[in-house]
Amino acid sequence: MTVVSNEEAGNALFHGWSVDGGRTWNRDRIADGDNLGFACCDPSLASDQFGNIFLTYLTSSITVEVAISIDGGATFSPLATLASPSGNLGAPGKANRGRSPQLGAGDQPSIVAAENQVWVTYTASTIVNQGATVSGLGEVGAFGPPEVPSTGHKTGDYGDIAIGPNGQVLIAYQDPTGGEGPATVYEALDPDGVGPQPMGPATPVLVSKVGGFDYIPAQSGRSIDIEVKLEYDRTGGAHDGRVYLLWTQETPNESNNTDIMVQYSDNDGATWSTAVRVNDDTGTTSQFNPRISLDPTTGYLAAAWYDARNDKGDHGAGDTNGVPNDDVTIYSTVSKDGGDTFLANRRISRGVSNDDRAHNGVDYGDYEGLAFQSGSYFYVWADNSNSTRNNPDGKLNELDVYTAWAQVQ
Repeated sequence: MTVVSNEEAGNALFHGWSVDGGRTWNRDRIADGDNLGFACCDPSLASDQFGNIFLTYLTSSITVEVAISIDGGATFSPLATLASPSGNLGAPGKANRGRSPQLGAGDQPSIVAAENQVWVTYTASTIVNQGATVSGLGEVGAFGPPEVPSTGHKTGDYGDIAIGPNGQVLIAYQDPTGGEGPATVYEALDPDGVGPQPMGPATPVLVSKVGGFDYIPAQSGRSIDIEVKLEYDRTGGAHDGRVYLLWTQETPNESNNTDIMVQYSDNDGATWSTAVRVNDDTGTTSQFNPRISLDPTTGYLAAAWYDARNDKGDHGAGDTNGVPNDDVTIYSTVSKDGGDTFLANRRISRGVSNDDRAHNGVDYGDYEGLAFQSGSYFYVWADNSNSTRNNPDGKLNELDVYTAWAQVQ
């Protein structure tokens, strides 16, 4: 198991890896001037059937890098610097927010590996995708030239990418990339991945009332976005080829009542099912920064997210400061029937966190990690509850990286 995260200060990434199922962890810093250069932020990980672990991240100059590990995530080596089409234009996303000069040409890269391919989607002057063939452990071809949707709405950010069982590649992203909403989620399909066919047109999928910088009490400095996530079923089972789309809705607009939604497509995004609300709380609190992962052995779909449902502002067990809806715990759920229904939500964090007490400028950040294999899933998140009682920062101070293991019954 491998975890990579931004660090609060300095140009580096926190790196953790476990060889015993998460019971114990090794830790160091990478991309701190080592063979990976200097990192800014936005790391994303993916693994494949050969044992490769791929890492993409933004450098300190906001360019998109790809690295590879062939030893279970213990070490990484540089693999590729991804090109930017149409010149070195500043990206509109959160890595380039504020009044400082626009840097580089990348934002929020997301990586996926499957079906003898590895792909990265990121934002430059448009949404961009690049892929390479994979033939074995450490055997990766050169990344192809940047692909963009052939027609339609090509600009956007905060996207994700997935590979289907036939090697097809689907992307999803949102635009506008700022503001309090609404915003539209778009998709585009490359029908043969690294094959000769180009990426098809960008088409709209849905409209959410969550914008690109939507401020809620629990993420009042950094804000949230729709956080679209994609997962293909490649199990060969009943739902083989189904692709799932995870996203965030707010009802009504600017109410801070945000919910986690899932819908699916059996025809590579040509049509989509009616969205299902994943969180089962009955209040009007915030749920945000979700993630999904599909178990390749069962076809079950797991989702996890930050959740403010227990913060009543009453100095009770879910509250740290007498203010409602700004403290969070982590909840999760699983669908066993292809995304039609979800099990009762399960709390997987022990403690209660408050990002304002961290004073780090980016709150909980933009996204988390989730891995699901053989009936068990691990979620990784930012936490300052000190629920483990071994956090050197103590309770309600700087955020640290936490994980928990959950088994599906």
